[in-house]
Amino acid sequence: MGHTNETTTELIEREAVRLGLVGLGNIGRHHANQLRVIDEEEAVTLVGGMDIAAEARESFEAEFGVETYSDHHELFEAVDAVIVTTPNCFHEEYAVAALDAGLDVLVEKPLAHDLASAERIAAAARGADGFCMVGFHNRFGSPAQVLRGCLDDGRFGDVYHVEANYVRRRGVPGRGSWFTSHAVAGGGALVDIGTHAIDFALYVLGYPEVVEVSGVTRDAFGTDEDYTYIDQWGSSGDGTVDVEDSATALLRCADGQTISLEVAWASNRPPNSDIVVRGTEAGATYNHVDDELELFETSDLGAAHFSDSQVTTRGENGHRAEQRRFVDAVRNDGPAPVTVEEGLAVQRVIDAIYESSETGRAVRLDDPVDQPSAVQVETTD
Repeated sequence: MGHTNETTTELIEREAVRLGLVGLGNIGRHHANQLRVIDEEEAVTLVGGMDIAAEARESFEAEFGVETYSDHHELFEAVDAVIVTTPNCFHEEYAVAALDAGLDVLVEKPLAHDLASAERIAAAARGADGFCMVGFHNRFGSPAQVLRGCLDDGRFGDVYHVEANYVRRRGVPGRGSWFTSHAVAGGGALVDIGTHAIDFALYVLGYPEVVEVSGVTRDAFGTDEDYTYIDQWGSSGDGTVDVEDSATALLRCADGQTISLEVAWASNRPPNSDIVVRGTEAGATYNHVDDELELFETSDLGAAHFSDSQVTTRGENGHRAEQRRFVDAVRNDGPAPVTVEEGLAVQRVIDAIYESSETGRAVRLDDPVDQPSAVQVETTD
């Protein structure tokens, strides 16, 4: 009533973003809760959700008051964009279908359960009207953005090494859940939490080309029947575990920058979630779980001294900020804040770490490939 025509038009445009969720488990519900917070400010509406499990649909519908579907095509007809939060091996099915339907897609990390599937998603995204964003939410928290600003401003000089850690003392997901099934998840700790550490390290470096990977994966805890359950996602469980619970790797980039990676669901040491940035002029430690940032500098001003500063920000958590960026990209027809090509690069590194661990040798990623692309065109005589 009291708005001008311009303001009314703007509100109508902002109210046009309709989101759907594919996969109504824990992470799907987490996204739904975050959307509740940004709903009014961002003018985004959670229209509905899809899951093949009737119990999940009924529970979600009761909690969030939206329609749910057993068929993803029905959901796709009602929305402008979707967030895919299914177990990893189903990412391709739903992400590709959504892209084929002309929708924008946010697919939770990792891009897929294996490299071939990730390549097919990327191929679909390249030819789609919509975009595909990968859910690396650690980039979007306020301290992470401060770090990004310092990097872009040249404050660190030349960044030559990143230590990427995601180590829990006890944190194997419920044994027997889909997280510990290779067929469903595609891997263990490396796929689950290592993907975050790899992405953030490459993000700090500006996503350079990774040319060589050397790594080792281990299953020292998750497969142990006497594993001591203390802290863990889900219940302790006693089902099948056929994935690794830790990984150590060294990545070398084309311009000489390096990344050391340490990942573990469980270990006999204090937990460590630090991304340590080492540059020629300054460095930093960013705890990507607690969202804490500390900068390390030196100066001759007055007298030679170290200058360490704890960064305090006013902002919101990474998941919510990630959703805001996704909604904004949907409203403005892209581009994706985290590209499918970056998700694919992380998947290549993960695949190379597994190969290196199996063969006991470093894997070159810049060698010519003597085989056709994963996406082939079928021909007839």
